[in-house]
Parts: sequence; C-alpha cells; structure tokens
Amino acid sequence: MDRVSAFDEPLKKLLGGATAKVMAEHLDLHTVGDLLHHYPRRYEERGRLTTLTELPLDEHVTVVAQVADARVMMFNNGRGKRLEVTLTDGSGRLQLVFFGHGVHKPHKELLPGRRAMFAGKVSLFNHRMQLAHPTYQLLDARSEDEAAEVTEAVDAFAGQLLPIYPACKQLDSWRIAKAVDTVLPSAQEAVDPLPPALRDGRGLVPLPEALLRIHRPHTKADIAAARDRLRWDEAFVLQVALARRRYADTQLPAVARRPVAGGLLDAFDATLPFTLTEGQQKVTGEIFDALATEHPMHRLLQGEVGSGKTLVALRAMLRTVDAGGQAAMLAPTEVLAQQHHRSITEMMGELAEGGMLGGSDLGTKVVLLTGSMGTAARRQALLDLVTGEAGIVIGTHALIEDKVQFHDLGLVVVDEQHRFGVEQRDALRSKGKQPPHLLVMTATPIPRTVAMTVFGDLETSVLDQLPAGRSPIASHVVPAKDKPHFLSRAWERVREEVENGHQAYVVCPRIGDDADEAAEKKGKAGKKKAAPEEDAEKRPPLAVLDIAEQLAKGPLAGLRVEVLHGRMAPDDKDDVMRRFAAGQADVLVATTVIEVGVNVPNATAMVIMDADRFGVSQLHQLRGRVGRGSAPGLCLLVSEAHEAGPARARLSAVAATLDGFELSRIDLEQRREGDVLGQAQSGVRSSLRVLSVIDDEEVIAAAREEAVRVVADDPGLERLPELRTALDALLDKDREEYLDKG
Repeated sequence: MDRVSAFDEPLKKLLGGATAKVMAEHLDLHTVGDLLHHYPRRYEERGRLTTLTELPLDEHVTVVAQVADARVMMFNNGRGKRLEVTLTDGSGRLQLVFFGHGVHKPHKELLPGRRAMFAGKVSLFNHRMQLAHPTYQLLDARSEDEAAEVTEAVDAFAGQLLPIYPACKQLDSWRIAKAVDTVLPSAQEAVDPLPPALRDGRGLVPLPEALLRIHRPHTKADIAAARDRLRWDEAFVLQVALARRRYADTQLPAVARRPVAGGLLDAFDATLPFTLTEGQQKVTGEIFDALATEHPMHRLLQGEVGSGKTLVALRAMLRTVDAGGQAAMLAPTEVLAQQHHRSITEMMGELAEGGMLGGSDLGTKVVLLTGSMGTAARRQALLDLVTGEAGIVIGTHALIEDKVQFHDLGLVVVDEQHRFGVEQRDALRSKGKQPPHLLVMTATPIPRTVAMTVFGDLETSVLDQLPAGRSPIASHVVPAKDKPHFLSRAWERVREEVENGHQAYVVCPRIGDDADEAAEKKGKAGKKKAAPEEDAEKRPPLAVLDIAEQLAKGPLAGLRVEVLHGRMAPDDKDDVMRRFAAGQADVLVATTVIEVGVNVPNATAMVIMDADRFGVSQLHQLRGRVGRGSAPGLCLLVSEAHEAGPARARLSAVAATLDGFELSRIDLEQRREGDVLGQAQSGVRSSLRVLSVIDDEEVIAAAREEAVRVVADDPGLERLPELRTALDALLDKDREEYLDKG
C-alpha cells in the first residue's frame, strides 16, 4: 500500500457498512484520512485516584470503591426512573445517580458487594456529594494474578484523558473512538506537507506523531503539541493555496492604467469642496500604483461605515477612464445601484455628461443598468457601453448578462462583495479584452486574520479614518417586553428629532405582504405543533407594512411616514428614496434595503425593530445610515429577547462600541468561521478543524510569510511533492474553481 492510498481507503472496508454509512451521511466522513482528521472536541479528565473523604467539588475524580446498596426510584408519576447507588471505600460514602435509559446497564452490573473504579465530576445535590452518570470499570479479583491485573487497570484508568468526539444522534463519541482505534495505525503513513526546514525550525512534531497524540494523548502537553502542529498544517497549506493564486495573477497580462495630466480625474479633484483624509490619500495611492501595473490588480478595500470608500472607488474609475478604459460598478440591489448612480453623477456634475449638451469636454457618460429598466433606456445604455461613450456604468447583476458588451473594460468595482457569488464576479471580469483590474469593497470591517484567509488572494487596503464633520452615534437597547414604557419613549424621541427638523428610519426584518404570508404558511406546513409558550417565542418577525400603519395611526400620527422594501417596483423605490432625501418624508419604515450606500445627512434617528434577529455586522451597517451630517445620530435597538440570553448580549455589544473591527470580531466569534474557501454556503464541512481565524493571528501571519517564500522559490512546488499532495486534498474541484474565479 503506498503512502497516499492508506488515507484514501474507504471506511466501509475497515468499519463495516452500517457504521461507515452513518459516518458518511451524518458526519461527512468517508475515508481513513477523513476520520483521522476528525479531531476530539475536548477530553474528559478522570483525575488521580481519590479517597471518598477527600473529594474536591466541581473537579474530575477517579475513585475505587465497593457498592453498598443500589435502588431504583420512580418519579414524575412513574414516567421517570432514577438509579441511586451508594459507594463506600472504608473512609467515606458517595452517591452515584443515573437517569433514563442510562439506568439499565449499571442496574444490572452495580450490585451490592461489587467493586469498581468510577470516574466523573463531583457535584452537590441536597447537601450531599454525588457523581452523575459516571463512567466505571468493574474490578472483581479472585486470584493474585487477577489482583495484579486490577492494579494495572486502575493505573491505566485513573488519570487518563478520554477523547470526546464531535458526534451525532446515530453515533456516540465512544463508538467514534473505537473506530479511530481501528484506523489509527494508518497515521504512520500520513503525508507530511510541511517542508522539513520549516517544521524543524519551528519545533513542530512530525504529522504521524501529531495525529497519534491528538487522538490518544497521555498528557495535556501531548494535546498542546499536537494542536500546535495541526494548526500550522491548516494555516500553511491554505496560505500556500492563496499565495499561488496571487502569484498566478501576477503572470496574467492587463492594460496598465497610468495617470493622464489635465484629464478627467484632475478636473474632478478641482471641484471637490473638501480635502481627502490621510487614509483616503494613502489608500488611493495603493490603488493607483496597482492600476499602473501590467498585471491585474486584485484589491480589497474595506473600511468603516461612512469612511469615504465610494469617493476612493470613483477616483479609481476616473483614472481608468482617463487611461482609455471603462469602469463598471456592481451593486447588490437596485436601490443601492440607483443611490450610487445618483451620488456619483451629483459628485461629478457636468463631468458626468460627456457628449451631452452642457456637458464638459473632459466628461464621460455615467450610465445605470438594472434589470427593470425600460426597453429604450436599456438599449441606449447597452449602446453607450459597446461604443465606449459611457466611461462608467453602475448596475446590478444585469451587468453580467451575455448581451452586455464593453468597448474596453478596464476596472471592475464590486460593492458589498459578500452579496455576490464568485461566479457573478467572474462573469463580469470575463467581459474585458484582457483581465480587468478588480477592486472589491466592503463596509463590513474584517479582522486582519480573516482578511488574510477569507480574502487571502486579494491585497488589502483599509480605510479606518472617518471624514471630518461626521457626528457620533449614541446607541441604546430598548427592552420592549420587560419595559414597554421604554418603547413609548423611543417613539417620543423620533417625534422630537422630526420636530427639530430631522428625519428618522424605522427598520423591520420583513415586509409583511402576500409573498411573506405564503412563505410563512409553506414554512409551517409539516412542522410539529409547538407548545403555546414556544409559539410566543417564535412569533413572526415584525413587518414593515404592519409597523408603518401602526405608527401612522398611533405614536407618530401626523408625521409623514413612508415605506420602502425590496418588492416595490423600481421606480416606486427610487421615488420614495428621492423624496426622503429631499426631506419630503419624515419617517422611512424600511427593510434592510437601506443597509448600505443610502446617504441622507438629515436622517439622525434609527429604530431597529426585532434587532435581535439581525447579525452584529448588519446592525452596525444599518446604524451607519444616521449621523452622516453635522447633527449627532441616535440608534435604538428594540428587542423582546430575554435579558440574560445571548441575543441581548449581542445587542449590548453593538450599543457599547462604534468600532466596526471590534464588532466584526464579536460577530465572527458567535458565528464561528465557516469554511474560508467558500464551501460553507453549500453545506460542505469546514476545511478548518483546529485553526481559528479569530485566535490564531500569529500562526496565520507567520504561515503567510512562509507560504510567500516557498511559492516565490518554487511556484509549481516541484521540490515539495508532499505539500502538493496536501494541496490537492484541500483544493477539491469546487474549491479550486472558487480560488480560480476569486
């Protein structure tokens, strides 16, 4: 058997069909390698042998004692069963307790007079120490040889670290442990992906040893050494994949978009009524340098809400137009595409009217392309793109359609990239004669380690400085269930803001129209009837249409209340946004269509209903819609979640800080990482099992440096066949395509 095939061996050959089937269907484990990389979640400590008079509370102990008595107790009108066992070791007494189905085996085995070894965590019940559901091993010796065996068994049992595996209903942890015992000899044949110099230089144990130690450790030091090694494997192999992607990008040709003196960009800069922040200047320099190279830029531009990313992106687009190319901005929603089109044409003024009466000689056309445009307008926009009349196009996924052709696509700007699939970005990039430059923008701040992994094939620019004049935003949690008068006060605050000449948003999780109702009914069909208290907990999320009506007739009566949601006709949405921006509406009740890009400086207050139903980053995005002018902002997070629950803790975290990078870390800790190669969306198990992109910053940064060095020295990994094998295992066909499309 060669070194690779041992890990590729199907589990059904070694474990039997039934067990292998459960592992495949419920744990996504198919081969020996899969099972060896299914690491214990934690370890049960049995502790040293302890006498019954010296039991420490809340600690794991192992005791050897004799059963004094055992009795089965019934409770809950005979429906529940509890086994109580009293132990003695001559020094004291201890009670064991077993419940439910766990009663049967110990009831048969733990008979008075039997001697056994017991391990568990000491707890207190009715002022008496007890072990609940301890593990045990019978120790009845009838001869000297058996007595020696008992002593040996006691030594082996006490102090042992028992692995607890991620399990499923159909397969307990102990059965997984038995299966691991069967395949563990194959660990000796593990292909070690780390170059020997790297492994030795960092004092890491060989991979076969790491696998043995993580599954069957003798000490906590074994676990630590194994985890250190396996963490490095995951970080390094992933960073090599990303480094090779970046290296391949440098080999592609692209048209360099170099500066043109006295062009469109210079004319635009001359009209700006303010000075760029230091951050904007620094980031712009990085982008302009990349645009001037003859291989495609792949850059992530991330920054706080309101840090001026759109201005930076616009200047990059104008640089591209100056150099003879076209720029396309891809937005996730029509509302955002229209908002970008409106704000960019307003910023550019006559420079956005190239070829039109009254337009500047230096100007270009800025066109909008969305799926709902009328036929004539759409035809004209397509014509402007193919002839090159339009230097800038802003659109939704409609830009990706086959019939959309460009004269010379030089730059693709993707706004809020997490809303787009890789295929959509790839389809737009393929419209260039040569690969266009790519600028990916996100207003969701990303911790450095995540940027190095999730976006590891992109260079990163960070805007963490807000422009002068931006106002602070005060945020408060409104516990509507515990303190309904707080909610009444929230509506009074909205009214006060409007009376002071300002405007407000009210955000709800759903629309509340016929389509919502149909989806709800479909979702409820086939579900078991919930208890009344569960029904109360699981009420439908509050809806825009309902809340708008209640507010207009109740606490906000007399104010001009408008609604906005994604299923409105595009012209209607645009009309509502225009009127709200012009101050012709006081309160906008909306879904998350206002989450990004919407800019109304006069809006100072936001009330988010059912705020616990939104993620941390989303709440931060929404909150960024207020405080965009000179007046301070106010964000009220309304929730019925229990005060002691995790949902309220999440809201309190949002209320406590305006630091998006800190909030993104909290958000990530709660959601965990998913699969950094994009597979989480399709339900495939994460490629990260030991590495945490939150906690392992030093390892990831060091692995990235090592990966860059290795790939620069040997791009094809010709001298590192073991690393190439590990890379092939990580990059299945789907993941390879994900990286290729980047």
